[in-house]
Amino acid sequence: MKIGISCYPTYGGSGVVAAELGKALAERGHKIHFISYAMPIRLDGFIGNIVYHEVEISTYPLFDFPLYTPALASKIVEVAKFEHLDILHAHYAIPHAISAYLAKQILGSAGPKIVTTLHGTDITLVGLEPSYLPVMKFSIEQSDGVTAVSRFLKEKTLTNYHVNKDIQVIPNFVDTEKYRRVDAGKIRKGIAPRGEKVLIHVSNFRAVKRVPDVVRIFELVRRKVPAKLLLVGDGPDRSTCEGLVRELDLTQDVLFLGKQVELVPLLSASDLFLIPSQSESFGLSALEAMSCEVPVIASSVGGLPELILHGETGYIAEIGDIERMAKYAIDLLMNETKYTSFAAAGRKRAVDEFRAQKIIDQYEQYYQQVLSEKPVLAL
Repeated sequence: MKIGISCYPTYGGSGVVAAELGKALAERGHKIHFISYAMPIRLDGFIGNIVYHEVEISTYPLFDFPLYTPALASKIVEVAKFEHLDILHAHYAIPHAISAYLAKQILGSAGPKIVTTLHGTDITLVGLEPSYLPVMKFSIEQSDGVTAVSRFLKEKTLTNYHVNKDIQVIPNFVDTEKYRRVDAGKIRKGIAPRGEKVLIHVSNFRAVKRVPDVVRIFELVRRKVPAKLLLVGDGPDRSTCEGLVRELDLTQDVLFLGKQVELVPLLSASDLFLIPSQSESFGLSALEAMSCEVPVIASSVGGLPELILHGETGYIAEIGDIERMAKYAIDLLMNETKYTSFAAAGRKRAVDEFRAQKIIDQYEQYYQQVLSEKPVLAL
């Protein structure tokens, strides 16, 4: 198949999944065309069967804001027309599904089928804004196929938008051959020279990730267990977290590593992964940790309970219950037998249920299903 993929080219989960999906499909012989304003972060180096098309945005004094949605639609039209795309896969509904609909209107029956994947905050936060909701609902209903990354997100979409649309749940996935525990002794020795336990958190440091809770959980753990904390990523709450670390006198034990591309060595040097989010439609970073045999302590929100088996691959607590999360962390760190069992169970669950090969099969089957159905009638 000839497949176009439109996504945000950033460190966020939707961009990561889109890039990894494109790479996996290309390895299977499909021709993949990425359409975005920048090269997706995970597309490092030359990959056969993958072409990148940059969306150029013209500036004009009359426009106070960049008009990305129509520019993206125009680029989709260009690529679809000259590359004869079969499928245009829009990751994260705003604005990609909207631009895809505009392109579909221009191309008519000659255009590709549109598949929209809902990733999370496009549904739970952004799309619920009154200024976006009607367009969001319309673009979902006008897609030829719609997928969601968790059962939670599917139900949220149906409830909040009252869409008359079948939504297929296809979960996020991980390359279990790449994301597996490796020898990270040198890294660990540099981080924890006295044999301290290592906790890690990876995110975009937005408020919804509750990164200050990570710091407070760590502070409680450190009272009982000598430990270090790795904070990977960057974003709006980083300064707040840095201030909190100074306030709690943790500067010697907390490392802010910023954005990192190679996570496997850092995960392999870690003992526990903390993800106390306020909202998490799936929890891709938690899956990557599990695949590297790192048990997860998480909040009981969104799709996390679908991923993490409480008392088996990690622990789940209510949002904001830092005391309980810290208690769970201490329990695991001080019980070697239990810890080993949890680490192995997390890896097994990643391989059995969320390995890339299994999920890519589902996407291929879904593409074929969409292509075989009659197109959605545009209004």
